Amino acid sequence: MDLNFIELLKIIFLGIVEGITEWLPISSTGHMLLVDAFIHTDMTQSFKDMFFVVIQLGAIIAVIVEFWSKMNPFVNIEGKGVRIKRSVFNMWLKVIVAFLPTAVFGLFLNDFLEENFGTPLTIAIMLIIYGIAFIVVERWNKTRQPKITSLKGLTYQAALIIGMFQVLSMIPGTSRSGATIVGALLIGVSRVVAAEFTFFLAVPTMLGASAFKLLKFGLHFSLSEIIALIVGMAVAYIVSVFVIKFLMSYIKRHDFQIFGWYRIVLGLLVIIFILFGVI
Repeated sequence: MDLNFIELLKIIFLGIVEGITEWLPISSTGHMLLVDAFIHTDMTQSFKDMFFVVIQLGAIIAVIVEFWSKMNPFVNIEGKGVRIKRSVFNMWLKVIVAFLPTAVFGLFLNDFLEENFGTPLTIAIMLIIYGIAFIVVERWNKTRQPKITSLKGLTYQAALIIGMFQVLSMIPGTSRSGATIVGALLIGVSRVVAAEFTFFLAVPTMLGASAFKLLKFGLHFSLSEIIALIVGMAVAYIVSVFVIKFLMSYIKRHDFQIFGWYRIVLGLLVIIFILFGVI
């Protein structure tokens, strides 16, 4: 990999795209694949496949930093030492329950889905399908009140259902956060709780996916590849901090329909690009 100034700018741009699209329900993988189709990075295919997943660790670190008080199950009580916060511990058990379906299906289907469905047309179709889903679900939600309005009120059954929806996000263009949020909204989870649980679920999911890709690639990197990974993760982290704050503030006053319309428009543009041979 020739890491010249232009290539470094491309990596920074990919980090920005990752930081924005990982947490907004618009498909980070889909955007990364589409952007790469235009900017053509000087990476081997095997490194690129790993890079697109591993730079998500920067986004994960941003979530951990931003939600540490809600994620940390331990509390130091003066005179009593360290104690476990039962509510946070139970929340992590629910995260594990939600993570299991993706862990199981990912082992058997990840490579197959990437090889057979990682195409611009598939991405476009999934962008449109879930864009429509967001609009339909949000309009339906206007006629009902959410049944689950706190992480504590989220049941293990609800967590498992959300986890099953996350499995659908293995198809490029779906969006991990998009699939889990749609699933959560369908079963009556409030927008804020749906987003927060999606953030927490991302931790084991993306750590597992990154570890899988690293082991598959092998721990043999050139200096240029190491720099590319560090820069990509650092940029994704910085951008993610702002995007997470924006999203949590936005959904307290608005619904997800705007992201649905964005997905539909982008999906149609991709189809037009395909028809004219641009990608």
